[in-house]
Amino acid sequence: MRRNSRFWLAIAGFAAAAILLAAGGLLTWGSAYVHNTVQNQLAAQQIYFPPQAAFAHPKAGGEITPSMIPSVSQYAGQQLLTGQQAEAYADHFIAVHLTEIAGGKTYAQLSTAALAQPNNTTLAGQVATMFKGTTLRAMLLDAYGWWKVSQIMYIAAITAFALGGLALIGSVFTVAIGRRPRGAVQATAVTQPAHATAA
Repeated sequence: MRRNSRFWLAIAGFAAAAILLAAGGLLTWGSAYVHNTVQNQLAAQQIYFPPQAAFAHPKAGGEITPSMIPSVSQYAGQQLLTGQQAEAYADHFIAVHLTEIAGGKTYAQLSTAALAQPNNTTLAGQVATMFKGTTLRAMLLDAYGWWKVSQIMYIAAITAFALGGLALIGSVFTVAIGRRPRGAVQATAVTQPAHATAA
């Protein structure tokens, strides 16, 4: 490879390394920002999982059902602060109780029924409870979604740093090879030694 080609290859490598390392830095900052924002917002809600004792005797229709043991019991007594906790609380705690409110009917179904029966106080109470539960569940799942975004950004940052490092190493190696003295002298026209020969 010619020196000129090596020079431009090294320049391209350094440029790629700079871009990738800068991208890695920005992704790291973005990941930390989203992570901290979600955690602070969840902490402000002061939501706690039921204590460990509540999981001792799960029963259908109770506060703790058998379906909650594998997914929710691991967080017993803890404050809800992470995306994984938010997903577990939303999908395996709140959702279970919402299903039990009116035999699995959704908020939209209950609301439609309540409009048709304006004097039914029991139905109105179910609608209010379903609305609050559905809203809280949606907020927690939104937090979980952003938490996953922060994790994806962190993985992307590590990847960018790794690729940037490889590009930098490759560029340095290319420069080093270009400055190394040539090990072999190119062949030139070979002249035969002049020897006097007997006539």
